[in-house]
Amino acid sequence: MTRTPDFSGVSVCVFDAYGTLFDLGSFVDRFRGQLGAQAETLVGLWRRKQLEYSWLRSLMGRHTDFWHVTGESLDYALASLGIDNPSLRARLMEAWLMPRAFPEADQVLARLQGGGQRTAILSNGSPSMLVAGLNTTGLSDRVDCVLSVEKVGVFKPHPSTYKLVTDQFEVEPKQVCFVSSNSWDVAGAAAFGFRVAWVNRTAAGRENLPAGPDAVLADLSGLPALLGVG
Repeated sequence: MTRTPDFSGVSVCVFDAYGTLFDLGSFVDRFRGQLGAQAETLVGLWRRKQLEYSWLRSLMGRHTDFWHVTGESLDYALASLGIDNPSLRARLMEAWLMPRAFPEADQVLARLQGGGQRTAILSNGSPSMLVAGLNTTGLSDRVDCVLSVEKVGVFKPHPSTYKLVTDQFEVEPKQVCFVSSNSWDVAGAAAFGFRVAWVNRTAAGRENLPAGPDAVLADLSGLPALLGVG
């Protein structure tokens, strides 16, 4: 028998930003004209190294902001593909300040707010990156609070990053619904005690980690019903 996920008592809905509200796949389309078949390879390697560097810096105790990590990982990806183009590098970096939102994001956030849910973002992104992204996508008014890991100086999935939410809203972890498309982020949030919805757009397999999602969604559109918001 399939267990019905229990999200009763949730009063705050917190979203990861990149890959969850902001569509990173759009980067490939944006640069395909110049990079051709290399666009997907470059963006995929760039994103993988960006995450790896954030985790490694956290383990080494050598924190720097996400913008710097994004630049370091891009330089690795460009060098790996033999691309030396300063103008292209600048435009690739600027793309992180001008993301595109997933098509259902605005409507879902609006429904949650209309149903009385407090909404927030918790992201590895630096404050300036997140503000720029929200302004570009028009989602600024759809979230009540923007939390960056810069406040604690370590990247997700360190527990101190998720504690930013409970401290900000003065709630218990079980009162928080955390939404992410990143399976490693899902595991970290679940281990902290959040109720977690995994937006699994690619039908990826579940991670073999100590904690996992309470619910799995194909996109954000199923979230209001999950939280009992009409």
